[in-house]
Amino acid sequence: MRGRGTKQAESAEIDLTPMLDVVFILLIFFIVTSTFAREEAIGLEPPPPPSPEQADQPQVPAILIYVDESNLITVNGRLADVSSVRANIERVIAETPNSSVIIQAHPKAKSGIIVKIRDEAYNAGFRDRVNIVISQTS
Repeated sequence: MRGRGTKQAESAEIDLTPMLDVVFILLIFFIVTSTFAREEAIGLEPPPPPSPEQADQPQVPAILIYVDESNLITVNGRLADVSSVRANIERVIAETPNSSVIIQAHPKAKSGIIVKIRDEAYNAGFRDRVNIVISQTS
């Protein structure tokens, strides 16, 4: 029987250059083909002060929608649900067509409720005349 000779293991080297080339090509492809969505923010600008010409005209009452800290909604002092906000706004529009909508929210109110109320006001036809105000707590 012959003695078993030990062979030295050959060193195996892996060339990673082709893999890195593929990774960089994929990275460039995904950067070039990606689209960046521009998010739309809710405007929280207060209504502009009346001009001197408007000060002489009679003031049109605004539709006040208040959201308290427990997310209860009142439209001009009447309790309402999110789904009935649009109907309440349309009822007030029938009485005073030039009125605007003011959404007054408590700082602890859920922002989703405020956005739904704003969307209902937009659906009722108030695109330019919706103002959102955060009430101050003492």
